[in-house]
Amino acid sequence: MVSHLTARRVVGVLMETVVGSVTLPGPVMTASGTAGYGDELAPFMDLSQLGAVVTKSLAPYEWAGNPAPRVHPTAQGMMNAVGLQGPGVEYWLANVLPTLLATGATVVASIWGRSVEEYRRAAEMLAVAPAGVVAVEVNLSCPNLEGRGSIFAHDVELSAEVIAATEACGRPRWAKLSANTDRIIDVAGAVHGAGAEAVTCINTLLGLAYEPETLRPVLGAGGGGLSGRAIHPVAVRAVHDVHAALPGLPIIGVGGVASGWDAVEMLLAGASAVQVGTATFADPHAPADVQRELGNWAAERGIARVCDVTALT
Repeated sequence: MVSHLTARRVVGVLMETVVGSVTLPGPVMTASGTAGYGDELAPFMDLSQLGAVVTKSLAPYEWAGNPAPRVHPTAQGMMNAVGLQGPGVEYWLANVLPTLLATGATVVASIWGRSVEEYRRAAEMLAVAPAGVVAVEVNLSCPNLEGRGSIFAHDVELSAEVIAATEACGRPRWAKLSANTDRIIDVAGAVHGAGAEAVTCINTLLGLAYEPETLRPVLGAGGGGLSGRAIHPVAVRAVHDVHAALPGLPIIGVGGVASGWDAVEMLLAGASAVQVGTATFADPHAPADVQRELGNWAAERGIARVCDVTALT
């Protein structure tokens, strides 16, 4: 039986949310990498009621990803080293996107690349996407070949170069940042200056776990990204710090959001919207539940618009 989201119909609360130049039906989106590429969550909720479905990151080519095992549960979340496996932008546009748009969902396409040129190619390929793809989230928190270290978002200049290179997508760009660096504010300012309308804070934190029998890392790639409730305070702090330093820059808060209150914390810290990721693995209804709980929280306090929560602090 389909559990339909009714968050846009919360009595007395306008759930519509604005991120830069993009108006979304609601404040809660899926997080890239946790809801597939298409309508995988449609059996569990009305996708048209979510703020947006953010796709798993797409490269300008098919990519096999990392060796198994790729996912490992932790006490308050999970670690993954999927390695950005995907079918590529061209295949997604032709074979996956149509069924997602048919649900009425608002779509944000996430892209990645191993070089500035690959990001550019992915963005150019998305230029022909239909209007239902309202924004492109540029995943700067993935392995690369050009930057110092292994994550684009640790390099201020390179992050700005990537954002400038992705202008050809022809729609607003959101830069997804990393909290694995003490330069997140510098990076946020640089990508905004290069053309990003908003930033998504944060991606996974670097982690490592060992298998007690073999004494080897539990993930096939060695280390991986830690996500889930354990990183929520880190994500809230990142949102707060970026907002305090750059109050005019819209922020999408992500990291350990599993309840309405988790979403409220993100908004109080300065986010305009939130994304739900790891919680969806435990309960595929999670994005819908979080949005409904957030609306109910606002209604109980007489808050007429969910966007007004950010102004409470």
